[in-house]
Amino acid sequence: MAHFTSAGLDLAYDEFGPADARKAIVLVHGFSSNRYENWKRMGWYDAIAGKRLRGFALDCRGHGESAKPHDPAQYDRQAMAKDVFNLLDQAGVERAHLLGFSMGAHVALTAAMQDEGRIDHLVVAGVGGRMFEPAREPDAMAKAMEAASPDDIADPMLRSFRHFADEQKEDRLALAACSRGPRTPLTPDMLMSIRRPTLVIAGMRDQLAGPPQGLADAIPGARAVTVPGCDHFSLISHGLFKASVFDFFDGWLE
Repeated sequence: MAHFTSAGLDLAYDEFGPADARKAIVLVHGFSSNRYENWKRMGWYDAIAGKRLRGFALDCRGHGESAKPHDPAQYDRQAMAKDVFNLLDQAGVERAHLLGFSMGAHVALTAAMQDEGRIDHLVVAGVGGRMFEPAREPDAMAKAMEAASPDDIADPMLRSFRHFADEQKEDRLALAACSRGPRTPLTPDMLMSIRRPTLVIAGMRDQLAGPPQGLADAIPGARAVTVPGCDHFSLISHGLFKASVFDFFDGWLE
């Protein structure tokens, strides 16, 4: 594990794969997860090293072994996207692929709109057309993290996130602050500015994401892949997810 500083926060990351690789990739995990659970345990480190890519995976602010402020202002998505570029600076990498899952996909899309030629290929997973729908209860996730017990949470999806956070021994108040962090809702018009090869991936049974084509249609030239039999959480370890990502990087995805 290594550390870097971004906007005064100490953030943890792993580096893996050959240091002399021709291309690099940065992985950004989902809400209430961390670099180990989202990526390493699911086989991504080994798969990326096997493809001879130089890999980096960070613990987003508020997660894992990174700083965990309880102030929502510290979780602005623009700032979290800047963390990705600061990690590249720390590693001395000018340009890299970027793969984000769920919350990490939102961060990756925000980074792509800030991009000044530093992102090679962009992959966003666990997201889809529902990104453009307004949240029914914007504060529901934060309240689930603040609840005295998971048993007090009526919504099954929110309860599952809370159980997962507890299993990972995450700081629930930091997660609540992250959920309340300032953000500008992404719109199709905003995403039209992305000019990077882009792949959108979601599971067929992912009720959080919705169909990936609905998001891909908003990004010029983007492609969409639907992984059969997967919900939001089971997508991460699925072999077709990995295969689609690497085929996309290699130019073979049709």
